[in-house]
This record gives sequence, C-alpha cells and structure tokens, in this order.
Amino acid sequence: MDRRGFIQKAGLAAGALTIGNTPGFSTNPDRAASSFQLRYAPHLGMFQETAGKDPVAQLHYMADQGFSAFEDNGMKKKPVELQKAMAKAMETRNMQMGVFVAHTIAWKDANLASGDEDKRAAFLKEIEESVEVAKRVNATWMTVVPGLVDMRQDMGYQTAHVIESLKQASAVLEPHGLVMVLEPLNFYNHPGLFLSKAAQAYQICKAVDSPACKILFDIYHQQIQEGNLLPNIEKCWEEIAYFQIGDNPGRNEPTTGEINYKNIFQYIHERGFEGVLGMEHGNSQPGKEGEQAVIEAYRSVDVVVEED
Repeated sequence: MDRRGFIQKAGLAAGALTIGNTPGFSTNPDRAASSFQLRYAPHLGMFQETAGKDPVAQLHYMADQGFSAFEDNGMKKKPVELQKAMAKAMETRNMQMGVFVAHTIAWKDANLASGDEDKRAAFLKEIEESVEVAKRVNATWMTVVPGLVDMRQDMGYQTAHVIESLKQASAVLEPHGLVMVLEPLNFYNHPGLFLSKAAQAYQICKAVDSPACKILFDIYHQQIQEGNLLPNIEKCWEEIAYFQIGDNPGRNEPTTGEINYKNIFQYIHERGFEGVLGMEHGNSQPGKEGEQAVIEAYRSVDVVVEED
C-alpha cells in the first residue's frame, strides 16, 4: 500500500459528510479513559467498518478509542465545508491534526531536483495554497516529497536545487508557524525518488536552516531503505518533527512484522517527543475484527510509564 492508495481511500470516505453531532458516538471533549501515551494518528478508512463512512463519525470513533490525533494525506483535496466540519470535530474532541500532503507529488518527474524554475514556481504556489488549508483545519505539519532523481544531473547540483526550493517554501511558511516535513521514501515501493535516506534529509534540513523545514521519519520506509532505526532516529533527532508508522513486511499495524515497535515507541517517549505519530498503514485483517485488532496492537506496544 502506498501514499496514493491512502489518498484515494480518503477521497472515497469524504463522500458521506455529516455536519454536526453524529448519532451513536460520544461528543465528550475529554479524551477516553484508555488514552494512549503517545499521539498515534489514524486516518480515514481505518475504522469505517465499525464507525461508518462519514468522516466526522470516524473522528468521533477514533477519539472514543483513545486516539488524540488524526492525519489525512488527502485533506487538501476535500471540499472546504468537509474540512471545516472535520476541524470542528477535532477541536471538540481535543484531537491534534497531523500531516496532509502539501503539493502534487511528482511520482514520475524529477521536479524539485531538476532546478526547473516553472516547476519550482508551481510548487511554491501549492505551498501558499496549503497555508490556507492548514489554518482551516488547525494543522501544523504538511508533507513534502521532492520527486524523482534527475538522471542528467550530478547529485550535488540536484541537492542544491532542492535546498533552494525548500528555502523559498520556508519563507512562505515561517510567518504562519507552519512546518513542511520532508519524507524519505524507500527504494522498493518508490524506486528512483530523490529523497530516500534519513541522513540525506538531515543534511538538507541543516542546509535550509529553518524551523519550517524538518524531517518526517517514516519508520516503515526507513526499515526497508536502511534499517538501523534507533541509531538513525538518534542522529536525526533534532531535525525530526513527525513520525509515521507501519510494520514490515506488509505495511500493516505494529506486531504484524519484524519491527520492535514497543522499543521504538519507548525510546521516542523517553526522548520527550510530544508530536504526532501517523498510522500510515493498512489493517492486516478485514472487517470489524481487523479494526479491533489494530486498536489492540497499539495498546500492546504503547509506552509503559512507571509510577513514582
């Protein structure tokens, strides 16, 4: 399952908007008694067999299960009224909005790495548009993916082109307190992309040198790309603003693959991370039973806080 699949699912889920209170779900603004220690963020469709297809109903269900955040790659493409209704539900339930995709990702185009001025201008226009979306849904972070490697240019020139585009985008975002998060993606699911490694993202963020340009560390992608997860998280720590989750193989919920998420979450918590961890993965089992299995998986790997 790739990012485009998640966006398509989100678009389908948007077709059944209900504005206002949703029957069958609590509207208590307090978090559930069984809240998680970290801000895990489900996406639309993850619990729709239980909660129904209405996005607002799904948000209330997520909150009822103890989730205190939500992410939506496709938020920018949703109707404005739906964005407002979802923002209202998140505010009512004290849920933090996670990432949405800030621009049209060039899956088959060098885009930012090319240095093409028209492509840069189009990217910056979409960043400006994303500012309004972020304000509307109370978001802080937005995902940026620079596109493919330009096979006709040395990597050094490509890196300089990407840095310049991101510096200009940072100038747009900084006055609003917004953050674009650069996501390295693995070679297997997304062959040929410019940005693939944690150290590369770290180098670029250091060069851009802006609070508006940070790293989205997707644990699933980095396990496939280079592994060595905890040491790489540690080395990148000061530039990481956001995490995403998925086990490998399969890109499903924790406990279904090889990644020791209990240790990773404990480490992230002990480092003092208070941001969002997006659940950008599928459900390993179908139906309501599969949705409950996702919730139970997160309960099993959630951080253990010892009482004094």
